[in-house]
Amino acid sequence: MELNTAKPRKMLRFVVLSLLFLLGLCHFSAGMNMMKSNFIVHMAKSQMPESFEDHTHWYDSSLRSVSGSAEMLYVYNNAVHGFAARLTAEEAESLQNQPGILSVLPEMKYELHTTRTPSFLGLDVSADYFPESNAMGDVIVGVLDTGVWPESKSFDDTGFGPIPASWKGECESGTNFTSKNCNRKLIGARYFAKGYESTLGPIDVSKESKSPRDDDGHGTHTSTTATGSVVQGASLLGYASGNARGMATHARVAVYKVCWVGGCFSSDILAALDKAIDDNVNVLSLSLGGGNSDYYRDSVAIGAFAAMEKGILVSCSAGNAGPSPYSLSNVAPWITTVGAGTLDRDFPAYVSLGNGKNFSGVSLYKGASSLSKMLPFVYAGNASNMTNGNLCMSGTLIPEEVKGKIVLCDRGINPRVQKGSVVKAAGGAGMVLANTAANGDELIADAHLIPATSVGQTTGEAIKNYLTSNPNPTATILFEGTKVGIKPSPVVAAFSSRGPNSITQEILKPDIIAPGVNILAGWTGAAGPTGLAEDDRRVEFNIISGTSMSCPHVSGLAALLKGAHPDWSPAAIRSALMTTAYTVYKKGGALQDVVTGKPSTPFDHGAGHVDPVAALNPGLVYDLKADDYLNFLCVP
Repeated sequence: MELNTAKPRKMLRFVVLSLLFLLGLCHFSAGMNMMKSNFIVHMAKSQMPESFEDHTHWYDSSLRSVSGSAEMLYVYNNAVHGFAARLTAEEAESLQNQPGILSVLPEMKYELHTTRTPSFLGLDVSADYFPESNAMGDVIVGVLDTGVWPESKSFDDTGFGPIPASWKGECESGTNFTSKNCNRKLIGARYFAKGYESTLGPIDVSKESKSPRDDDGHGTHTSTTATGSVVQGASLLGYASGNARGMATHARVAVYKVCWVGGCFSSDILAALDKAIDDNVNVLSLSLGGGNSDYYRDSVAIGAFAAMEKGILVSCSAGNAGPSPYSLSNVAPWITTVGAGTLDRDFPAYVSLGNGKNFSGVSLYKGASSLSKMLPFVYAGNASNMTNGNLCMSGTLIPEEVKGKIVLCDRGINPRVQKGSVVKAAGGAGMVLANTAANGDELIADAHLIPATSVGQTTGEAIKNYLTSNPNPTATILFEGTKVGIKPSPVVAAFSSRGPNSITQEILKPDIIAPGVNILAGWTGAAGPTGLAEDDRRVEFNIISGTSMSCPHVSGLAALLKGAHPDWSPAAIRSALMTTAYTVYKKGGALQDVVTGKPSTPFDHGAGHVDPVAALNPGLVYDLKADDYLNFLCVP
């Protein structure tokens, strides 16, 4: 009888494959345990054993007890006591169990929250109310961001006296940057990249400068918003023409570059906070965020607490995740959390349809005042084979369907300016960018590479109705420059993150709102106004929006108050700004929310919109010390 060997062979094959799979899982699990990532180790310095003469030796010994190869990225002495190192999860857990270790926190990634303003806030007509330049010259604002473009005219130090004796910082050299780039206005510049590089690899110096130099523009914009010197004849491509100035023109500024092409990492941010405290800044401005964690796990909250203890006010952006509730970042009670409102300035650009109807939008496009004639008009969703073709994402438009036409794109997912670039690449002649329900009727102007205008949701729906009901739709776009006196203003921006406070609901956040829509300020010479690689235009000033822009407004105003009241604590300054903020317009009516068109709530605007002139003399300030925060947080 012939033996049937097929079945045993199949069983043997199954067993072997199963063993190989399990062996692979074991290797994978071991590999996972061997994978290293960055951790921030918070030490209880007071518990250092007597056998160590110096705390750095104790830190090193603690690290060596769990890893013979790990190296410290940073040693922290001010923002926290401890260090950052690259460890496996097993090593981090072992370190956490040692005596004297308060916490071992994994690295977190943070993101940036991205001329008319002084007049709108009353700083031009009320100059006599504010401190003299010699008093302001002793106030130093530290900005943690993407660095600085030192050649900007907004850093002109004409008329500035000697650098304050209290200043302990320096101007670091690096790629495309030397100590000579600093002056009596820009008195300090540092960069922090060890956490970034250990996570994502070495910085590509062909794409960005490994130095304090700003190749992005965001950091130059925020720092000049806070402290920029007066620059006459400033504008973006002719828009918003006038005198540009920061909030505290006579204050000094120190820049700490913590954000790179791939983001901002908590070990670098904490190292910058650590140095800024030691450098003796008076105000810290952070236009970045990374979601919400418990305060003891949030590096920004931890560093900000240490800064507050040293008398430094910390101002942070609220985030751009509005109008959803519970969308705030940076909600620690000792942080001044800033939301965004609008200005009374706009940049109208009208859509004129073939049926004779006109609709208003906004644009910063630099070109002819209008398209030369009526052009064929098409909805992007009907000029694409993709389900998301309406969003005008790269490669979604059919060139034959859009060539020579104006294209209506829906807002969302990809950057607004990139949509115009996609239309242009497909042969389109212009773009109408329509808001969806997520943004309502809020209008944000952009310096598009193609004739384009942005319209609100209501207008967008009306235009879509025209496109679907007319067999041969046509349109043109007319650009009308700059317009001031827009009413009502301010209104709460749709993107501005909203409360309630998801960590401590007893504490109202945001604290306050300030101008954050269509803000003109200094820019980098390394990127165009859109930030797109194909944008080869170079400008000295740019107009952008976000709570990233509202935060430095408050940082600069805090510097003004510090100059006027040198003995005021961070809590007293925040109190003055909050108790004098307004929630009612001068001619009556409650502050509005652009999303609803109805009165905004304290979860939208906090204490209200900042009023710097009133804040100088609030009549009463509420002070808080570190123990007050601790007592509040430690109540069962």
